[in-house]
Amino acid sequence: MATLNDLKKYLDYEFSSGCYTGEDYKSFQRKYINYLKSIAKENGWKLVNVGKNHYEFSAFFKFEDKYVYFSISDVRFWQNAWYNDILIRTASSDRDYRGGNNYYTTLPTLNYGIKNLFDKGCNYENSIYNSRRF
Repeated sequence: MATLNDLKKYLDYEFSSGCYTGEDYKSFQRKYINYLKSIAKENGWKLVNVGKNHYEFSAFFKFEDKYVYFSISDVRFWQNAWYNDILIRTASSDRDYRGGNNYYTTLPTLNYGIKNLFDKGCNYENSIYNSRRF
């Protein structure tokens, strides 16, 4: 399983770019997803519906009947946002891409942010303009 230190090696890294996803990003994404799986396992959550995109990805964490959506921005254009500005929000299912309020967290505090959202449950005040940081 990948660790936080494995991912820190990619801070300030300039990823390849092109019409096909580069091998450097594929390796990074694989490590990142493995790290998310380890967080989930530690906490009794499940990582579900991982959407692998061109140079970004999203996923859902599931705990009992609650969901938290997770998303990182394109790693080529938003340097280190995958580490410093991770979007998380409550969701009603593993297909609910609209969900509740947007919250932003960092990779080292991701665990705390997700726990907070699971504790709050699925709230649908739904103000996309009301972003908060954990």
